[in-house]
Amino acid sequence: MPGESHPYSECIDRLQVNGKDYNFYNLTKLQDSRYEKLPYSVRVLLESAVRNCDNFLVQVEDVKKILDWELNQSNSTEVPFKPSRVILQDFTGVPAVVDFAAMRDAVKNLGGDPEKINPVCPADLVIDHSVQVDVARSAEALEQNQNMEFERNKERFNFLKWGAKALKNMLIVPPGSGIVHQVNLEYLARLVFCDDGWLYPDSLVGTDSHTTMINGLGVVGWGVGGIEAEAVMLGQAISMVLPEVIGYRIHGVLDPKTTSTDVVLTITKHLRQIGVVGKFVEFFGPGVADLSLADRATISNMCPEYGATVGYFPPDAATISYLTQTGRSTDRVAYIEAYLKANRLYRDFTDASEDPVFSKIVELDLSTVVACCSGPKRPHDKVPVSDMMADFKSCLNNKVGFKGFAIPADKQSTVLPFVYEGQEYTLTHGDVVIAAITSCTNTSNPSVMLGAGLLAKNAVENGLGVKPYIKTSLSPGSGVVTYYLNESGVTPYMEKLGFDIVGYGCMTCIGNSGPLPEPVSEAIEKGDLVTCGVLSGNRNFEGRIHPLTRANYLASPLLVVAYALAGTVSIDFETMPLGNNAEGKPVYLRDIWPTRAEIQEVEKRVIVPALYNKVYGSITDGNEKWNSLAAPTSQLYPWDSESTYIKSPPFFHNMTREVPGYRQVENAFALLNLGDSVTTDHISPAGSIARTSAAARYLAGRGLTPKDFNSYGARRGNDDVMARGTFANIRLVNKLVSRAGPRTLHIPSGEEMDVFDAADRYKSEDHQVIILAGKEYGSGSSRDWAAKGPYLLGVRAVIAESYERIHRSNLVGMGLIPLQYQRGDTAESLGLTGKEKFTITVPSDLSTGQLLTVKVSTGKEFQALARFDTEVELEYFKNGGILNYMIRKML
Repeated sequence: MPGESHPYSECIDRLQVNGKDYNFYNLTKLQDSRYEKLPYSVRVLLESAVRNCDNFLVQVEDVKKILDWELNQSNSTEVPFKPSRVILQDFTGVPAVVDFAAMRDAVKNLGGDPEKINPVCPADLVIDHSVQVDVARSAEALEQNQNMEFERNKERFNFLKWGAKALKNMLIVPPGSGIVHQVNLEYLARLVFCDDGWLYPDSLVGTDSHTTMINGLGVVGWGVGGIEAEAVMLGQAISMVLPEVIGYRIHGVLDPKTTSTDVVLTITKHLRQIGVVGKFVEFFGPGVADLSLADRATISNMCPEYGATVGYFPPDAATISYLTQTGRSTDRVAYIEAYLKANRLYRDFTDASEDPVFSKIVELDLSTVVACCSGPKRPHDKVPVSDMMADFKSCLNNKVGFKGFAIPADKQSTVLPFVYEGQEYTLTHGDVVIAAITSCTNTSNPSVMLGAGLLAKNAVENGLGVKPYIKTSLSPGSGVVTYYLNESGVTPYMEKLGFDIVGYGCMTCIGNSGPLPEPVSEAIEKGDLVTCGVLSGNRNFEGRIHPLTRANYLASPLLVVAYALAGTVSIDFETMPLGNNAEGKPVYLRDIWPTRAEIQEVEKRVIVPALYNKVYGSITDGNEKWNSLAAPTSQLYPWDSESTYIKSPPFFHNMTREVPGYRQVENAFALLNLGDSVTTDHISPAGSIARTSAAARYLAGRGLTPKDFNSYGARRGNDDVMARGTFANIRLVNKLVSRAGPRTLHIPSGEEMDVFDAADRYKSEDHQVIILAGKEYGSGSSRDWAAKGPYLLGVRAVIAESYERIHRSNLVGMGLIPLQYQRGDTAESLGLTGKEKFTITVPSDLSTGQLLTVKVSTGKEFQALARFDTEVELEYFKNGGILNYMIRKML
């Protein structure tokens, strides 16, 4: 840490805790009244700027800009931010480590020292996205799924183990340990770092958009693309625009039958309506004091769904209590609390005098929250449970869209019989075929997990069951969940209903739901049925959960159990029973729903620090399969040309030391003409590889059979697969073709073909391509392949009405131009069909916020905003991408 020569040496202070001395930068020594008014999240940005001020990456002027947040918040003021660490999961972590390996090769080829390519700040990688629900409703499901996980992913795991050895400053948590965000919350989070006697706030960026879950613990952090995360790992500061901070005041008391999931789905819809994209949300008010830490983390987790950069809860007494509960040492908790209080980063939510200044304040009265789900296609389309039956009916009638399937009236009563395990059943619209307690959002929250267990216990004791063809599953976020479910005695009842543990990881929510029973799949396809998945996740975009569940609803773990028991979403729980008990009397959901007091009593009894210590005491070496893997020990990775999982990417193959400058776009065709809310799942799906896809043809050509195709997520280390998987989502709607699917029009010939094949043909003809899109282009998961894939297809620019924050940043990181129509302009209003040619002239003096002229082959011209938001982004673009910039910087 810097000393007396530091620009803010006057802020250096000492703190004595339990007889030990610590150093820290005391922001109160700035003696600036503005500090007391800053939102707590902005105070963390300020502390980082003060501590890291070197008048190079971070200037004194940057500190002044942050102190003057109240004036600068709406002025697009650019400031640097150096997070304390980076967190990755394996879907995004594998390509990051692949890039590090390729960068080492590039540096060596250009005459530099490849050993320089190492994480500079700590990086934690949790392998949690590789396990699939191949087997469910079986006591052997966990072991069988984990065995298949290792069989499928041995090459990837070997590669990551090489990275753990070759790359300094990187911790890799083996598969089977849990979900990255829950492991982060329960174990990895520092809240306050202690580095060689210096204390400073934990802060981070992560390669998963739900990194924000850690905001619930009082840690500032958010999701970035893998490309941007790699730059931070290499010591770069993030260049960000000083955000507005929306104060979200919570007050009132929850109804005893509502859950934290209901709260978060209510907040998600509310904030989506308000519009908080690119902004910080900071929660305050007396109601926050009554929310458990797990409840806060659940709300923060869904931050990407309401569109904000962070959803922050400043640390308070509940935060400190949680650290103790999860097994952090007494000494550690003591210096954390003392530091936060000394630096005014700790608050009391019941004391309104501590409320900072906000850009705007909105409110939620907890007493107004009702039980709800969200869907059928977007996480912010909240539906009260009381309205689910009517809402689903209207979705069948509505035209195709986020709330519609356009099922003809004469087809809405279609019933398909099928035989499963020797018994005849029927399927119709609205029937549940997947019910999954899954994902980071809820499996970290003991109240809703124990609630689901108690509901299952009450259901079984009342003689209720779940139809055997429904794919039920339970994938806890950490081993702690298993322990407390066992301790509470609810596990046998969960298993009786088919909710056996199937794995520890992000499973159904990421699309790793595995196959449905063949008779079920055949009935759905034969009847063109809108069947349903119900999951305790955070994402339900089209085609994500399973190709055959066209409607997917996010719900609390308790409601997942409830809809599994019902077997359909077309039920009014108030008037329609779930079934009959042994005496033949109807059993309603209200009869078996546990009260909050019952849940809290069990939670208080079973959640103890010993559980966390037991689980996390051996987390890095507790998996024998991982321990037995043999990995290379070389400085440079020995690429295997036969591997279909790990391949050296072409990003740096023709790279020179010289900066290439701005690339022009001339007479480019539109590869695709897309509408609104095209997600990163549409652009770069993570789920299974369809047998008819370009990626499948490539893998078959390498001698693989369909059972070995695995998923796109698992193959993110191979650019040949990922380029072919770009825009391979079966629900992609492209206006250049007549039906949904991964197809487009090769405009010169008029032929329709797979998107990859069209792009390949344009390349062979020496034609450039661009993409036209609508609003919220790139929403959803922070997926770097959603930018890398288009780059490999030859896309030079995207013209959209608006962008999701992370995806726009990733496009810049790959050297693509994100253009945004001027307000009021759309492809339709400008008369664009997508069949024209487009020329975009990029001037040599390009600056941030500049309008560029787009010339269309029809003779029309229009101007669009070049979304290079900071000077650093212009440097990335000039270099052909952020990683190219970093390599030249290293040289």
